[in-house]
Amino acid sequence: MKITGTLTKMLTEYQDPIRYYLNFKSGFVDVNQVIGKNMSVNHIAYECQSCGLNKPIFRMGFCKNCFFTVPEANPSILKPELSTAHLGEEQRDLEWEQKFELQPHIVYLALSGGLKVGVTREKQVPYRWIDQGASQAMIFAETKNRYEAGMLEVLLKENLADKTNWQRMLKNENPDVDLIEMKHEQKNMLSEEQVSMYSTNDKIWEIHYPIETYPSKVKSLTLSKVPEFTHKLIGIRGQYLIFEDGVVFNVRNHEGYVVDLSIA
Repeated sequence: MKITGTLTKMLTEYQDPIRYYLNFKSGFVDVNQVIGKNMSVNHIAYECQSCGLNKPIFRMGFCKNCFFTVPEANPSILKPELSTAHLGEEQRDLEWEQKFELQPHIVYLALSGGLKVGVTREKQVPYRWIDQGASQAMIFAETKNRYEAGMLEVLLKENLADKTNWQRMLKNENPDVDLIEMKHEQKNMLSEEQVSMYSTNDKIWEIHYPIETYPSKVKSLTLSKVPEFTHKLIGIRGQYLIFEDGVVFNVRNHEGYVVDLSIA
């Protein structure tokens, strides 16, 4: 099988195990079916996810100019507490920002190479957790907008990490943590106003990935340094393709890279 297209975040289905798809304009690749086969990737060009031009990708699938101008790369995307849409204040495009930020968000706890806190839109459950490679996750609080969720996250970051430890996650190393107990402990951090956002839903989401044997060591591969490679795929977790010998490839970090992909 051969296909040429622009890499974007893998699409996922919440099944047991998670199902993954590479989404190209010319069609889908069922990545689960590639496990056990050799995958060859050759970087041939760029396609900015905003302007569509063949310009080097700076970050998040955007060229440098678009990264600093489009609302999809607003500072509040990475730091929700910087959201200003609830105040009616524009950062780059108020109409887009109000549509994106003024909708229900959740603050969550997840085990992803360690215990972490995070924020996502309500409709992104459980896909945000899948993208981060979480083995377990649960809702901590439910908010009306992105700003409220961001401020809760800032508070909980005093005790908890907010970044995924990708190396430990890909080696399936998690601490022995009781998520429900931790959730109840963190409730004590909340102010009287914030307690009203606390979720009484103690459901723990269990997430399993299509990989049988985890590597003991991992080495990240990037197309900026290795523009062409061939490796045998042995599993998928988060947005990572896991190959033999501990080589891992983060698909999401390569959004906007145009590649020739072949499978044998």
